[in-house]
Amino acid sequence: MMKKKYDLTGKTALVTGGSRGIGQAIALALAEAGADIALNYRSRENEAAQVRLKVESCGRRCTAVQADVSVAADVSRMIKSVEETLGVVSILVNNAGIASRRSIEELTEKDWDETMAVNLKSVFLVTQAVLPAMRSKKWGRIINMSSVATQLGGIIGPHYTASKAGILGLTHAYASQLAGEGITVNAVAPGLIETEMIAGNRHTQPARIPVGRLGSPQEVAEVVVMLARNGFITGQTININGGLYMS
Repeated sequence: MMKKKYDLTGKTALVTGGSRGIGQAIALALAEAGADIALNYRSRENEAAQVRLKVESCGRRCTAVQADVSVAADVSRMIKSVEETLGVVSILVNNAGIASRRSIEELTEKDWDETMAVNLKSVFLVTQAVLPAMRSKKWGRIINMSSVATQLGGIIGPHYTASKAGILGLTHAYASQLAGEGITVNAVAPGLIETEMIAGNRHTQPARIPVGRLGSPQEVAEVVVMLARNGFITGQTININGGLYMS
């Protein structure tokens, strides 16, 4: 059978923070598109194991690797494990993140440092780790998960908004330097998505959104798969927010 033009068969996708929510949806969508999946998780081993079974039920290979992606040594160990199990990473989705709501008065230096490490430093560390193999193969897709908070200020706090804005800067820098090497780098900026991260937050009301509802993780995943398939989109931020912010 002729391989479909946009089939991702033969590619290995690494999804950080892939054990739940948007990360889980992205992992499953990439598997359905043909990719083998490396799931990264920090502490949710049971959830990661369940996602692995779902990926394997799609007929794809999958490995789940525990690592704190804000720590360089953990990232190196993770990439080595993935390469030994599935081969080099062709598609990277930097999805791992934390969102601890803090008012300006409550926000501490510890909150700031932890958020920057998990949300922003991790994008740098994992990207640097996978780039040598991508550059040698002249093919790669890097997709960074940002947030509508970068455009509207957000409801979580300055630390979170700044970390997600920094991701856009990294995206532009890598995209501009790698465009001629067959590697695209883009960001996705979701709005209010129905996940555990926002469950119970009284500020996340569907009435705030022009389309009148929260988004689903699957709708975000569809955009990520599109970017993984497309070689002509780079340096862009794809907004998926139900009209909350219009560019």
